[in-house]
Amino acid sequence: MNLRVFACALACVAAPAGAHAFLDHANPGAGASLRAAPKTLMLTFSDDLDAEASGVVVVDSSGHGVAGRPMVSGDCIMAPLRPLAPGKYRVMWHAMSDDDHRTQGAYDFVIKP
Repeated sequence: MNLRVFACALACVAAPAGAHAFLDHANPGAGASLRAAPKTLMLTFSDDLDAEASGVVVVDSSGHGVAGRPMVSGDCIMAPLRPLAPGKYRVMWHAMSDDDHRTQGAYDFVIKP
């Protein structure tokens, strides 16, 4: 996990100031159909985030949370994932940029049996 945090910190280079922090990249991504369960969720945004006001929740098809405590660093949100069984998962994120503009969104991904 420490290596991933370090990698996220290196990847989180300051972006130019913008009005909002929009989701640029997600792993796993929206609509992904995976054969193997990911161990970590990583979201990258278009602007640096307010760590206290940004986060993510991942739930299974029954609505049970499957992510550990998210970590926010620069323009990244990372969350460890519990071992995931085949099925559909929903990612719900909210982000506050350093200039206090809030964005939010949600998407699904699937783990194949």
